[in-house]
Amino acid sequence: MSTVYDYSVFTTKGEEVKLSACKGKVLIIVNTATGCGFTPQYAPLEEMYEKYHDKGLEIIDIPCNQFGGQAPGNDDEIHEFCTLNYDTQFVQFKKSDVNGPHELPLYTFLKSQKGFAGFDASNKLTPVLEEMLGKADPDYAKKPDIKWNFTKFVVDRSGNVVARFEPTADMKAVEDCAVSLL
Repeated sequence: MSTVYDYSVFTTKGEEVKLSACKGKVLIIVNTATGCGFTPQYAPLEEMYEKYHDKGLEIIDIPCNQFGGQAPGNDDEIHEFCTLNYDTQFVQFKKSDVNGPHELPLYTFLKSQKGFAGFDASNKLTPVLEEMLGKADPDYAKKPDIKWNFTKFVVDRSGNVVARFEPTADMKAVEDCAVSLL
């Protein structure tokens, strides 16, 4: 059976990083964007990184421009934005697709492990996302594809995908899940 350790991501310089290097760590894998309504989620992600990195938490930040063109810059511009605005210390990887014919194989795997289970009904942006996605594809909710920026997958210390959090999820729930695995 596959785990995330069978996959790789790429640095902003195009160098392959095998996720097997993260064995024994808890991972939060997130597709990000710099110009999104969810971009402020960089702040709690950085807080989690600072609080729990020494206990074994890694954040795998993969910028993606597939949702509303909200990550338009190159890798260096994205990194500069995040460090200036959110003081991010976790590594940002190469901007990549998370859906479609050019998606990272890692994302093919992640989506096969945890499909879309709906947005958080209490989030004020949920109706906006549901309407927009429903107009583009009435069957969107039945597909495992990533729906928007800041979808997060939590992976345990053995490389198993434990949870998927949509961008509308409460960041405290993401933190609680990750902490429970440390």
